[in-house]
Amino acid sequence: MDSSLPPVSPGGLCLIPLEEGIPRCFFPHENSATYLEHAADLKSTGGRFLGLWASASPFPRIYSSVLLKEGLILMVLSLGKDAAGDFVYPSLSRIFPSASRFERTVRDLFGFIPAGLEDQRPWVDHAHWSIPPLSVPPGTRISSQTSSMGRPDYPFVRVKGPGIHEIPVGPVHAGIIEPGHFRFQVLGEKILRVEERLGYAHKGVDGLFRGRTIMEGAKLAARISGDSTVAHSLAFAQAVEQALDFIPAAGVRFMRAFLLERERLMNHLGDLGAIGNDAGLAFALSQFGRLKEELLRKNHLHFGSRYLFDLVRPGGIAIFLGDPAIRDLLTEIARLLEEVLELQRIYDDHGGLQDRFQNTGILSPEIATRMGIGGVVGRASAQAWDLRSGHRCDPYHRFPPALALAHTGDVAARVRVRFLEIQESLFLSRALLEHFPENVIKEEFPINPDITEGIGIIEGFRGETVSWVRLSPGGIIQAAHHLDPSAILWPALEMAVPGNLVADFPLINKSFNLSYSGNDL
Repeated sequence: MDSSLPPVSPGGLCLIPLEEGIPRCFFPHENSATYLEHAADLKSTGGRFLGLWASASPFPRIYSSVLLKEGLILMVLSLGKDAAGDFVYPSLSRIFPSASRFERTVRDLFGFIPAGLEDQRPWVDHAHWSIPPLSVPPGTRISSQTSSMGRPDYPFVRVKGPGIHEIPVGPVHAGIIEPGHFRFQVLGEKILRVEERLGYAHKGVDGLFRGRTIMEGAKLAARISGDSTVAHSLAFAQAVEQALDFIPAAGVRFMRAFLLERERLMNHLGDLGAIGNDAGLAFALSQFGRLKEELLRKNHLHFGSRYLFDLVRPGGIAIFLGDPAIRDLLTEIARLLEEVLELQRIYDDHGGLQDRFQNTGILSPEIATRMGIGGVVGRASAQAWDLRSGHRCDPYHRFPPALALAHTGDVAARVRVRFLEIQESLFLSRALLEHFPENVIKEEFPINPDITEGIGIIEGFRGETVSWVRLSPGGIIQAAHHLDPSAILWPALEMAVPGNLVADFPLINKSFNLSYSGNDL
């Protein structure tokens, strides 16, 4: 298959609304054979699976997103009923192993059956639903394999043998943390296997989007995962703008990129402090916590929100920067860079930290490639994916950040990648501030007369964040779905833990720093 874009296959529609933006292409499929063939071709050309979801109205469909170096592919499969009256589609899990949990989610929510899926356990259904809540039509009959009432406890995979015991952790944790359950199979202090059970914070986000106006949807998108509000807001804005064939002004794109880097900085600062603290260096938590707090206060001063809520919206942005604010932020960048470099030197020279970091929680490059892992976790395992430096859409093509890459895949590598990304993010932020084009807060975009669809993708601080939206005439949201990178990364955490000590799990987990809320949509 020719992976160049556009097009990738006959019958596909490629839409590129942003000037020098990331190609985002829709490819409809009417039968399972071409759907599987296309997926296999995408895999063979280096495609990374990003997620899968379903839509029930106006008729059942499956959407599968795959990222190539050349752009984002969205495969769309229309579903029909089989002889038993069930909506069935072919599982992609044998092509893309990461598809398994997404297909289990679709089965739980819609009752659509992934034929060939090996793991038949529920995922987001915690034995509370008698029927899939988004089934078509509501209350429709479902097959026995999707029924949840009366189901026994979740069947974790267990390792058997002399001396092996089991440790359950969560879903309620000590401290202020979202709910998630971990089941460890342990021999002495060595972890043989860990398995996650999530979905406790499932919010039904897809249903909440339906029937809302575009601006109401923007407010909801900003609240999908609180530490990634800019990422989800920007992905949603891109999706709407693609659906409406709208190109935002250069000033809007610059400010959006700057806000996204602010979000990246505050999260990386917080992560580095927490990782150091989990390795026994409380000094790290206090110092990085101080830097993060100072950045949050600058956010409140110049943007009116510590965590940058509701600043990115379809069609524009909610605020612009004057010259005094730009000068103040440039001064902050210079000071922050100096302090981060000094803290990095302390980390590198601290024997106790390096002893805990090195060879702990290794996610090998081979496994990362097979699972299609991106973001900080992927780049620490030699996966050279970063939308900012790879696709270089505006304004990144003007000031492309260097790709932060490591190859050992351990906690030390994930720490190193975060330090490198902070430096590149500061360089990029400075370049954006020094070259801001005209300030444009909001522009009026057209209201669609027909049903239209769009998809947005950006590089959030954890990795690729995706938003898909279908608009009915007049700009009302008919359907929408968001993909947080955590959903892909949680299975990778399971692969990085075996062989380590039980006492090392909190450190490994913190070096991933995944979102429960972003997973439980």
